[in-house]
Amino acid sequence: MLGTSNLAKSFGDRTLFERVSLKLNAGSRYGLVGANGSGKTTFLKIVAGDEPATEGNVSIPKDARVGVLRQDRFLSDDQIILDLAMMGDRVVWEALVESRRLAEDGGGGDPGRVADLEDRIRAHDGYTLEARASAVLEGLGIPVEAHRRPLSTLSGGFKLRVLLAQVLLGGSDVLLLDEPTNHLDILSIRWLEKFLAGYKGCAVVISHDQRFLDNVATHILDVDYETITLYTGNYAAFVVEKQAIRERKQAEIARAEKIIADKRAFVERFGAKATKARQAQSRLKQIEKIEVEELADTSRRTPAFRFAVQRPSGRDVLEAQGISKAYGAKQVLRDVSLSVRRGERVAVIGPNGLGKSTLLKILVGRLQADAGGASWGHEARVGYFAQDHRELLVDGSMTPLSFLWAACPDESPSYVRGQLGKALFSGDEVEKSVGSLSGGEAARLIFCRIIVERPNVLVLDEPTNHLDLEAIHGLVEGLKAFEGTVIFVSHDRFFVSELATRILEVTPTGPRDFPGTYEEYLAGCGDDHLDADTVVLRAKREHQRAAAAPEAGGSWEEQKRRRNRQKELPARRDKVLAAIEAAEARKKAIHDLYCSDGFFERTSKAEIAALNAEEEALGPKIDALMAEWEQLEQEIAELGAP
Repeated sequence: MLGTSNLAKSFGDRTLFERVSLKLNAGSRYGLVGANGSGKTTFLKIVAGDEPATEGNVSIPKDARVGVLRQDRFLSDDQIILDLAMMGDRVVWEALVESRRLAEDGGGGDPGRVADLEDRIRAHDGYTLEARASAVLEGLGIPVEAHRRPLSTLSGGFKLRVLLAQVLLGGSDVLLLDEPTNHLDILSIRWLEKFLAGYKGCAVVISHDQRFLDNVATHILDVDYETITLYTGNYAAFVVEKQAIRERKQAEIARAEKIIADKRAFVERFGAKATKARQAQSRLKQIEKIEVEELADTSRRTPAFRFAVQRPSGRDVLEAQGISKAYGAKQVLRDVSLSVRRGERVAVIGPNGLGKSTLLKILVGRLQADAGGASWGHEARVGYFAQDHRELLVDGSMTPLSFLWAACPDESPSYVRGQLGKALFSGDEVEKSVGSLSGGEAARLIFCRIIVERPNVLVLDEPTNHLDLEAIHGLVEGLKAFEGTVIFVSHDRFFVSELATRILEVTPTGPRDFPGTYEEYLAGCGDDHLDADTVVLRAKREHQRAAAAPEAGGSWEEQKRRRNRQKELPARRDKVLAAIEAAEARKKAIHDLYCSDGFFERTSKAEIAALNAEEEALGPKIDALMAEWEQLEQEIAELGAP
């Protein structure tokens, strides 16, 4: 469906990637991951034809339709929302518009042309386009009553949803999506996951949302080491496999270096002895033949976010009573009350447009409530991260160095530079203007300033929006170690599930306060549309109920079948477990061969290639056996078999 051959892209002396030859297939969904600035968006632009490659080429069938979600594209504010979405299917939309115009002209014109238009509309299921467009818009969180309004009635984040709807409705054979989950809430992200799961074409998706990648991706394209590597499986599987490959290469290099060191030691010890001279020369020749691979440096860097409090707050950190807020006729908050104690990590979740960011702004005093208010407890010192965090970088002419130094003027230059270094600002990067920083750089700089201010309460509004996966993991680790209190809004389910000890769900009927983790919240409310994991939890509960139910009421044949199945399952399970153990033992045996002294010297390339192929085949085999084993265990639990 989509291929690249020897693709490369450089800017001056900086190489983003090279030697990229890939074959991407229909029915597969490829998560494109890598550090910020590594070349993900550039690769997508090259594939879309928006930017030339330095070398190589991209091949897409001529008749294939390509849908591209670009972060820098905007729509016309005066057009109707539903029409804009329908325009995504350009072939049908143009036929419908022309057909409508001919009908308004009294049916005049070329009858043959009218028939051609009718055929085109029917061939592309055009008469359902409006219904399909409405369903996609609704799935992305735009209510039906808004569909026939101008785009100007929507906020910036919802306008991007219309753009996403337009791309999804294009009937594309290839989908290229750059950060499609930006500005989506949890419900809309879940809807998009389901849409992509049913998509029959080839999808390439850039995302920094780990849970989204785990739920959507069948493969991962990793932009690192100045190339792009294809991995099979979702993001979690990719992380494990990439680490294993890296460790295996490091072990191979270590073995080769040890062999070289041993042979050199022999030469140095016996090279001068006439009786050992021939052996020493032989070892020198052997050393020359040993190739030691040089591992490239990864482009991934994880910032070190370490949030330390200057002094602890009192036990009661926040008391909010009866907060209400409206924007014109739209009421976003109504009578919201909230008490927060020291050490809690409160996640504020829910659909967009219900006042989550507004609530945080009221709490930190950046917005006035219409009614009610909030008061902070004894010794509470608040650090705030805004969703539009550039509003915190007021003076765009400042440098990261001067911006951070202003927050700690009594500290030494080495301290300030050290803090910037932990946030991945080094060398000349500390002297460029903050106005020129990327979204991820600006976010890291603001966190750096919060760190030196040492607050004991953090109020964070969508803190992961512009961070890459490494920075998100660094932020998670930093917040886990933070001894203060955290109140945050996020639609990143990985981030919420890793941190939250309490969930405040904002709903159209008012807030819903849940004391517990995100997984406990999902299990308690049973809202399977919020997260795929809840489907599993719900299924487990149903299976447990079914297993506990008595057999009475079933027919004699059904009871007999059940008893026979109860006898068969344990034997089948034991067989599968034995197969898993055998496959894992073989995989370990291959690894042990690799580690044995002199293996690569005494083994032919053909034998090594055969072992590599066998090892690669064992991975999917073990995965399939594990899946079968889990299914058997589940059925055994349902039937009450031993």
